[in-house]
Amino acid sequence: MSKSAWNTIIEPFKIKSVEPLGFTDPKEREEILRQAHYNIFKIPADKVLIDLLTDSGTAAMSAEQWGALMRGDESYAGARSFFVFEKTVRDLTGYREILPVHQGRAAERILFGFVGGKGKVIPANTHFDTTRANVEVSGAEALDLPVPEAWNFHTGGSFKGDMDCEALEKVLKSKGKSVPLVILTITNNSLGGQPVSMKNIKEVSRICKKYRVPLFLDAARFAENAYFIKLREQCYASKTPRAIAQEMFSHADGCLMSAKKDGLVNMGGFLAMNDPHWAQKAREIEIIGEGFPTYGGLAGRDLEAMSQGLQEVLDEEYLKYRIRSVEYLGEGLQEHGVPIVEPPGGHAVYVNAKEFLGHIPPERFPAQALVCALYLEAGIRTVEIGSLMFGKRNNGKFIPAKMELLRLAVPRRVYTQSHIDFVIEVFGRLAKKREKIQGLKIVEASPILTHFTAKLAPV
Repeated sequence: MSKSAWNTIIEPFKIKSVEPLGFTDPKEREEILRQAHYNIFKIPADKVLIDLLTDSGTAAMSAEQWGALMRGDESYAGARSFFVFEKTVRDLTGYREILPVHQGRAAERILFGFVGGKGKVIPANTHFDTTRANVEVSGAEALDLPVPEAWNFHTGGSFKGDMDCEALEKVLKSKGKSVPLVILTITNNSLGGQPVSMKNIKEVSRICKKYRVPLFLDAARFAENAYFIKLREQCYASKTPRAIAQEMFSHADGCLMSAKKDGLVNMGGFLAMNDPHWAQKAREIEIIGEGFPTYGGLAGRDLEAMSQGLQEVLDEEYLKYRIRSVEYLGEGLQEHGVPIVEPPGGHAVYVNAKEFLGHIPPERFPAQALVCALYLEAGIRTVEIGSLMFGKRNNGKFIPAKMELLRLAVPRRVYTQSHIDFVIEVFGRLAKKREKIQGLKIVEASPILTHFTAKLAPV
């Protein structure tokens, strides 16, 4: 890859449309947070200044995507827009069976609806929240097998999103009959947005073939993962992100994708595979809960925008800017002594709240406490990935998560460098008074996906 002659990597786009930010004062934010029961998901978006809650469905679409919307064919069955979309996905992934869905969790629900079930085990490098929930709702066990170095947040590493292949082989050797498929999440969202190497993808694929277990990719951030491979695996330095992505897909039997990430759209996703029997089962479930298989709960215009986004996201100038923007945020936080998961991931920076707020024990949700403190300080919204999201309750006993992270997920093509500089400045101020931040307790919570609806209160 040729090195740029300039130190500053600029946004590879011009801004054509804008919307106002939600400015509030400290007293107003305090009342908003109290009314939201200290759950950031319950805060109205117009009361948020910088929204880093998620990179899912929050991207700014391009002029070409807005133009594509006007080409949408809204026929109920066999719409032209479906065939445009199908060709795009098939050319990218190589899979024969393409099912559009309204977002990634719909693909998860459909897939685990017929491969999951009591007694089944679904290994992954790490399941994210909705993936884990859909596996467990089916009655199956969601088993995480990340490489050991993924848990060491202080050390660098090129591919800390890899799966532990030795552990995977042991599981398939001992429980192979109860494992319907293996999931490889690229990039590994739950543990820092870390990429998965092509070497690891190939090895996981080899092991799965040995035990005749299908391998599926959770491909929500496939383009970012492909670019990391280009940067960090020397033999791929001269290949295009598209060629790398196609090779990644070629080593798996199928994929599920929330296109709200690397599809650069506000709604959409797909389930793709080669097995026609599985595809038939999937379509039967899709018709019941999503819609006819050529629209899958989406409008034709959504299919057109998604098709365009899946092509734009592989532009190398965009990916260079995207990865560097997140890296810039991580570097800025570290300058203020804020501990992060190193190295920064592709879509987000993860703050190690367990270390940053060492005075708050896990059962008092340090990461969620930091989420609330950040909103109170400046109206910035983020999300907790810790004991509120992944903690368990067993016979009245609380079992905390292994990590206590705060994720700063950066929406695609939305914020400028000055917005990110502001976030860094706010963290610098919080770092000076971190000891004053209080823990939280749960007042009311659902047992499934607790973090979305829980009500909390300061201790």
